[in-house]
Amino acid sequence: MKKHLNTLYITSEDAFVHKERETFVVKINDEKVFQAPIHSIENIVCFGFKAITPALMAYCAENNVGISYLSMNGKFLARVYGAQKGNVILRKAQYAASDDELQSLLIARPIIAAKVSNYRYLLLRHQRNHPELSPEAVSLVADAMANRLSKIEKAGSLDELRGYEGESANLYFSVLSNLITAQREDFTFTQRSKRPPLDPANALLSFTYAILVNDVRSALETVGLDPQVGFLHQIRSGRPSLALDLMEEFRAYMGDRIMLNLINLKQVSIKDFDIRESGEVRMSDNARKALLTAYQKRKQEEITHPFLGEKMTIGLLPHIQAQLLARYIRGDIENYPPFYLK
Repeated sequence: MKKHLNTLYITSEDAFVHKERETFVVKINDEKVFQAPIHSIENIVCFGFKAITPALMAYCAENNVGISYLSMNGKFLARVYGAQKGNVILRKAQYAASDDELQSLLIARPIIAAKVSNYRYLLLRHQRNHPELSPEAVSLVADAMANRLSKIEKAGSLDELRGYEGESANLYFSVLSNLITAQREDFTFTQRSKRPPLDPANALLSFTYAILVNDVRSALETVGLDPQVGFLHQIRSGRPSLALDLMEEFRAYMGDRIMLNLINLKQVSIKDFDIRESGEVRMSDNARKALLTAYQKRKQEEITHPFLGEKMTIGLLPHIQAQLLARYIRGDIENYPPFYLK
């Protein structure tokens, strides 16, 4: 079993990262603010182009420590790669499956079924925990999503599948505001807005999804799959289509729940957001740090994998699902088993 390692997030514009013996060291204004053993770090994620020396980049590339650069809002900018180490036979099989409508459907259909089921699980869980705050609309949407699930399982084409996925997402987001139980006047949610996010809740969601897709991209590269070539999301230059595909299973569990907890536990407030004249909402450094801290803690929690029956940290889920997908593409298992909340 792969061991869950940590991700080092660099958010300060004045940070400088270097290697000191067998540790990574972060300094701000020549003052050491963080130090960790190299063997405990799997990825370094920089928000903006921070100071990382070419020597350190080379070391990370040679030792499979990923370095990613994201904008301050979480948009992917660049990634430092070492020598290509993917299994060429696996990638050839991946490309062939991507070009085949039926093979793509056989992979995409269970992924979307898991996504919709996990969304529905989140709604039903809220109903059980907060019956007094759960209006009839939530029950109606949960029932409608169950109906969509039966249609998803029978979808005969990718376009049909995308249609049901879009309908299910719209239903879910139409009642997501009911899951916000604190600071409701400050954190309203009417619909999903992405580029740009138009309210604080959407800003939190977009940022969480950005760091989640970066983790999924890294997991796919580790097992030898090409994150650019997907089965549901169409191939587009610079777009990590397969990472976006696989991330669908984790949106509710590793994305939406973190956003809701940050608001409901009052770990962020409306003061942590800047609303521009254009309507765009941007997060403050405090909000980013609160989210990254919550995300890291979430990844360290343990779960029993619903398919493997093994205990593991939540942070390992993208890697395990990437492994299972690779095994399916190689023909080692009959069906791809997506991640379902239970």
